[in-house]
Amino acid sequence: MVKVQNTRAIINATQVRRALEELVEKGGASGQRQAVVAILKEALKAGRAEIRRRCEDRQEAGDELARAQSYLIDRIIATLFDFVQTHVHPVANPTTSERMALDAVGGYGRGELAPFSDIDLLFLLPYKQTPTCEQTTEYILYVLWDLGLKVGHSVRSVDECIRQAQGDLTIRTSILEARHIAGSKRLHTAMYRRFKTEIMDNGGPDFIEEKLAERDARHARMGDTRYVVEPNLKDSKGGLRDLQTLYWIAKFLYQVQDASELVDKGVFKRSEYQRFEKASRFLWTVRFHLHYLTGRPEERLTFDVQPALAERLGYTDRTGVMKGVERFMKHYFLVAKDVGDLTRIFCAQLEAQHKRRNIFRLPSFLSRSKQVEGFRLDGGRLNVASADEFRDHPVKMLELFRVAQEKGLDIHPEALRYITQNLKRIDGLRQDRQANRIFLDIMTSRKNPAEALKRMNEAGVFGRFIEDFGRIVAQMQYDMYHHYTVDEHTIHAIGILSDIEAGKLADDHPLSTDLIHKIASRQVLYLALLLHDIAKGRGGDHSELGAEIARKLGPRLGFSPAETDTVAWLVQNHLVMSSTSQKRDIQDPKTVMDFAKIVQSPERLRLLLLLTVADIRATGPNIWNGWKGQLLRELYHRTLEVLSGTYTEASGGRAREVQAGLRERLADWPDEKFAQYCDIHYPPYWMGQNLDVLERDARLIDKAMADDEPLAVESHVDSQNGITEVLVYTQDHPGLFARIAGALAVAGATVADARIYTTKNGRALDTFWVQDSHDREEMSDPHKLTRIPETIRKTLLGEVRPRAVLNKKPAFAQRTDVFTVEPHVVIDNAASDSSTVLEVVGRDRLGLLFDLTRALFDLNLSVASAHIATFGERAVDVFYVRDLFGHKITHKTKMRRIEDRLLAAIEGQREEPPRTRAADAAQ
Repeated sequence: MVKVQNTRAIINATQVRRALEELVEKGGASGQRQAVVAILKEALKAGRAEIRRRCEDRQEAGDELARAQSYLIDRIIATLFDFVQTHVHPVANPTTSERMALDAVGGYGRGELAPFSDIDLLFLLPYKQTPTCEQTTEYILYVLWDLGLKVGHSVRSVDECIRQAQGDLTIRTSILEARHIAGSKRLHTAMYRRFKTEIMDNGGPDFIEEKLAERDARHARMGDTRYVVEPNLKDSKGGLRDLQTLYWIAKFLYQVQDASELVDKGVFKRSEYQRFEKASRFLWTVRFHLHYLTGRPEERLTFDVQPALAERLGYTDRTGVMKGVERFMKHYFLVAKDVGDLTRIFCAQLEAQHKRRNIFRLPSFLSRSKQVEGFRLDGGRLNVASADEFRDHPVKMLELFRVAQEKGLDIHPEALRYITQNLKRIDGLRQDRQANRIFLDIMTSRKNPAEALKRMNEAGVFGRFIEDFGRIVAQMQYDMYHHYTVDEHTIHAIGILSDIEAGKLADDHPLSTDLIHKIASRQVLYLALLLHDIAKGRGGDHSELGAEIARKLGPRLGFSPAETDTVAWLVQNHLVMSSTSQKRDIQDPKTVMDFAKIVQSPERLRLLLLLTVADIRATGPNIWNGWKGQLLRELYHRTLEVLSGTYTEASGGRAREVQAGLRERLADWPDEKFAQYCDIHYPPYWMGQNLDVLERDARLIDKAMADDEPLAVESHVDSQNGITEVLVYTQDHPGLFARIAGALAVAGATVADARIYTTKNGRALDTFWVQDSHDREEMSDPHKLTRIPETIRKTLLGEVRPRAVLNKKPAFAQRTDVFTVEPHVVIDNAASDSSTVLEVVGRDRLGLLFDLTRALFDLNLSVASAHIATFGERAVDVFYVRDLFGHKITHKTKMRRIEDRLLAAIEGQREEPPRTRAADAAQ
């Protein structure tokens, strides 16, 4: 039991009682409630300040602070209770029915309170409510509420407590933790004895089942993984509630008053209890700092509080390796993993002691055999006879997971406990041929490899056997793009690849589902996916460092030199395909040719596509969308044409092919009309669009010309690809692209891609692919769809000034203010034969694209196409631009001017150019 240090510095209860007595002596207790509140409030304020000082000076750990907080409230409530019974509603000779007890329940009952936690109280009565008890309860509650405490309370007789506990798990748990604070100790003891006799002695197994089911439901609500990057300190998997669940079960079964007693009961070894204590202390320490930092009962470790918490707890940056916040969160995730280990150990010991089959949410398995490939079945789960098996035959630790995977069996908690005790013996298996073959079989199995690898990771086997993987266990990436730790992301990616191979994701990934059965070596692909992020957190380029690891690990796992080389190439280039598809104009022949030079073969192209799809999809629940899939498929097909020698680079020949396809789509048009329409476009137009877009363009322009409309705007929702296409056809003039970008921002749209064309009749035909700025999905809301063309029209007519509207809106979400992205601009004249490519990187914000395109207009640059990629808080906007004469920008002074102006635009700074009518319009 953690003891409270220097209690008199927290609250001097004698002084508080004396002050209350003096109040009575001066004027009696009646009508003095506000004076009572003032005395107690001063004591509460001083006590809280002392506890906060101990926390912020790092003088005491969280478990000590939680006890101190509970002690402070105990003394306040006990003093108040005695004062009320003595002076406010005294009873000279109370009858049995007028005696009452005041108990702490819930977390407060455990003697643990966070700074802003609720205070849960049970007013315990021997029988039904009496007027005196009712008056006492009311007075106490009003004073506590006046003190600003959040009090949850119940008033029950002993009979009611027992009856309600029998039918309600929450009440049963609450009474289990009931702790006497004031009033009749005899009444509290009587209630607890009945609770023990009538409920605890007969309902242990049922209580366990209900508590574990409650835990599982909570885990499901929180995402069922302890490795989400914004975990809930209290309720997430591996959080405080999991430790409390273990304590509840232990207390119910063993009637212990403190977790330390579990050592004597044989549930935990001394070292295991020390892990329990260490985990609890860390989580409580973080919780106290989190409450003080936010000023509220916040339990989520959100991005905006993580850096401040890391600083308060002493985690500093390590130059070139890991940020302090990442070190802090890695510590958190390792503690959460320890909580999982302790849960397994605890369950194993309970089952061994109570011999109750299948009480821990374990699948049933019917089998006549008691032996499965060298392991014994225990309640339908794989187990070993003793820890000696792993000591004498360490390879069986890997074999256990392989057999469980192949047979669809769960692993007994006892076996996992034995593994924990023998983890060091895995070190001698790393060069063992049989062990490496078993690991490769597990990773590449068609029977749920992700689940098996996750089990191995939870048990500590994965990171011990593959040492480099051990370095990324619990490794967080502090950004908004990655939703999981690196190890969790990697295992999740392998699971996605396995699902693609099994045909489970054919609707989302038809091309990948087809290609995975055409690759030469699936083992190469699985190993590359395992290693693609394995060097993160080391400083330097993780792709290059990961390739070096692949060259060492490949031979160890039995890969040939050629296979190892392919794995290393995939790891080194695992970001190239996604980067090219999202940041470059894949309609530009040079983009395709340059990418083909990197890939070099159809086999590598297939492998890289599959790896890219699994990697992106495993990054987070809302990262993948159909638009990214379409870009990847288009890049794949164009590159395959290059590699197979069927790619038509000559613009004339390709334009004729596209026009022939469009002619079939526009079969209702006369030949003369179709020829006239084709003649208004310049050759690059035919190279940059697919037939669906070309047909919509043609019908939009035809209608606008027939109706003599100066402006035509049309939107098309593409739900399959998660994108909305916006077509704008109007008179061309300088700054048009910037004004449309501004209008789209005002309408709540974020641009994912854009193409800008000028026709021979002086008109502009601009196509924007947009998503809802709120959730990065297609804009399917009818109101928003209507608003887009309306806002574009008003902006082009000068009725809406985008900058004025955007200035009234917050640029960033408050929760993400903490993120910084170092802005930079890359000017590339080699990526395209006809345009200068500007790659602009900065922190994403509302109106960023508008500011950038406004800057390009000020610089007298015309935009041929724009490609916008967002990675969490990081925006990468790429523009293909030319000068006023249609040439690339090559003059060094001009290039420096472009860089400076775009950097200023990233920061939201504006450089005022000379005023012109066109400049005014672009505002």
